[in-house]
Amino acid sequence: MLTKLVVLGIYFAILFLIGVVASRRIKGLSDFYVGGKKLGYWAVAFSARATGESGWLLLGLTGMGAIAGVSAYWVVIGELLGVGVSWFFMAKRFKNLSDKYDSITIPDFFESHFKATGHTLRVVAATALSVFVIIYVSAQIDVTGKAFESFLGINYFAGAVAGFLIVLAYIFTGGFVAVVWSDFFQGLLMFFGLIALPIVAYWSIDNGGEIFSTLNEIDPGLTAVFGGGDDPWMKIATMLGFAMIGLGFLGSPQIYVRFMSIKNIEEINKGRWVAIVFTLLTDAAAVSIGLLARYLFTEAGQDPEAILGNQGEDSLITLIEAVFPLTIIAIYIAIILSAIMSTIDSLLVLASSAVVRDFYQQIFRPDLDEGKMSRISRLVTLAMALFALAIAMIVAVTTPSRTVFWFVMFGWSGIAATFCPVVILALFWKPYSEKGAIASMVTGFLSVPLFKFVIQSFENIGPYFEKLDVLAPSFALAMISGYLFTKMFPRKEALSN
Repeated sequence: MLTKLVVLGIYFAILFLIGVVASRRIKGLSDFYVGGKKLGYWAVAFSARATGESGWLLLGLTGMGAIAGVSAYWVVIGELLGVGVSWFFMAKRFKNLSDKYDSITIPDFFESHFKATGHTLRVVAATALSVFVIIYVSAQIDVTGKAFESFLGINYFAGAVAGFLIVLAYIFTGGFVAVVWSDFFQGLLMFFGLIALPIVAYWSIDNGGEIFSTLNEIDPGLTAVFGGGDDPWMKIATMLGFAMIGLGFLGSPQIYVRFMSIKNIEEINKGRWVAIVFTLLTDAAAVSIGLLARYLFTEAGQDPEAILGNQGEDSLITLIEAVFPLTIIAIYIAIILSAIMSTIDSLLVLASSAVVRDFYQQIFRPDLDEGKMSRISRLVTLAMALFALAIAMIVAVTTPSRTVFWFVMFGWSGIAATFCPVVILALFWKPYSEKGAIASMVTGFLSVPLFKFVIQSFENIGPYFEKLDVLAPSFALAMISGYLFTKMFPRKEALSN
């Protein structure tokens, strides 16, 4: 226990130091929210990937590899495609336009791009962002509590609060700069930690060549590329449900605000390769960790959750403790916390920007100077963080059977379905109108809970939509509504041509 606490103490000290150093670069609102748009490609690429992955990668996706088997690699394919399209085809367009509009938040970008006549578009965007970001942050706080409980034997609630306070400390001091610098540090830990574990575990196995055949004996579904079972439609729904997670990289604000912050287009050209390699290696490693844990610790006919936790979420922890000495285990605790905290910090700054910049300043107090706005932003960040913590605690008490993977995915899907269709259509479809954008956001926002709590409960089609999950259908409906409302309410420029 002492060794683990010492390593964690060093890790937390580094994060706090990053916050202190970053605070010296905070001169105004642009610095607090987008780092003054002066950040380099290494920092932005690692920050974007660390933020996009979160604790679900280390606990959720490894668990999915253990329970679903090789079909979980569809998540890798989907994320790789999503990250690739985002960095290669969308990032430069978005960077050029956001610089042209002098935007420092996503609602800023929307209002300028659509030449909004009122604040409806900004209000809808900021409201949706605030709601789903808080849900997403709550999910990450929940993962923090689970990590402290599993690794250190600390009470779940005490662990969740401890991790929450640590993240808040360096955000409160350094804003977006601290977030990106800490994400770079944490992203490095995640990258090397995830890649090292399956390699070390594989070489510790006497008969590594028998892994695939042994997994097939344990459960034939583990080696089925499209998942187990005989229903072809269920197989397709499973594959799409995994792969469509990658849609969230095509415009989610917590990722695209990093494209605003990067110095120039040349940095994007360099950073995209960093992002691609990071995604491929870390995601593939996460699924492989789950498969190795299933191979090493379970047998045919045995309930895997009895050994590897709910939905296999203890796979990473079990494998680490089996192959590494105590000091390395302590480092892996820091790696898991890195994955979680790198997302919490980004989301809290994002939520704060929605409330302070997009509600308070732009609508009610446009005359307020940036110095005062920076101070208000810190207070709002604190308030929203406390609200997210409260939600996490309530969910933990009322839903003990929840899983990391799907709790996080609900928040991720809500943000993605609300914003990604708007960003895609704004970048690639010139006629897209303000009312079309509002329709897309409202449809995406409402569709996520609709599919989760209503459609999935239907007796006949519910199981298929449960496998498909909420992002893909919500995303599709948001795109369709944006198109239809643009045709009904076209842009004024389009009418005049």
